Amino acid sequence: MKQVLITGGVRGIGLATARLFAAQGYAVAVCYSSDEESAKKARQEGFRVVRADVSDEAQVRALFEEIGGIDVLVNNAGLSFVGQIQDTSLDMWNRVFSVNVTGAFLCTKYALPAMLKKGRGCIVNVSSVWGVAGGSCEVAYSASKAALIGFTKALAKEVGYGGVRVNCVAPGVISTRMNDRFTAAERAALCEDIPVGREGASEEVAAAILSLVQNEYINGQTLGVDGGFGL
Repeated sequence: MKQVLITGGVRGIGLATARLFAAQGYAVAVCYSSDEESAKKARQEGFRVVRADVSDEAQVRALFEEIGGIDVLVNNAGLSFVGQIQDTSLDMWNRVFSVNVTGAFLCTKYALPAMLKKGRGCIVNVSSVWGVAGGSCEVAYSASKAALIGFTKALAKEVGYGGVRVNCVAPGVISTRMNDRFTAAERAALCEDIPVGREGASEEVAAAILSLVQNEYINGQTLGVDGGFGL
């Protein structure tokens, strides 16, 4: 049975992805950093749940020592920050990058040896439409998600010859807890800028992630899952 690890996998896009991969017959492991309530619910659904801060190398190393080699890695753990650049502290800037970029780097670093030894594997990084287009008052978040796209392209070239594919999804406005900071009016206004006229669902992003895993001739690509918002 193939095994997948989904970081930030106890809610939102991560949980939807865990459910979809489980339905496809994968052994699913998810990690989380602090949301104990969601972690408990994920365990009740039968997922292997491990607590680990992906920005901490010691914790990531321990995570992979516990779960062993995997076939698929979904780097989904993410942190957002809304605020003007002059109001963004260096600590916040570093924290956003440590989770969104360093976390993907560390998990990839520890997942790759087993994949390369087997000569196969797949990594999917979860970026954002703001990583493609940039978002006002979300400079740190946008920059970190843009870095993930560059990370994806470079790594795909590096490990593709070893049988490991690396791709990326760039979700748009998705109905998750991350968007709860917006009022109903603000969310409605956002939808006016989306050609399909609505927010996306976590399940739709999960389906895109699975498609990148299943199609063995897609490598180094960033797939927008945004209803046309990024056009």
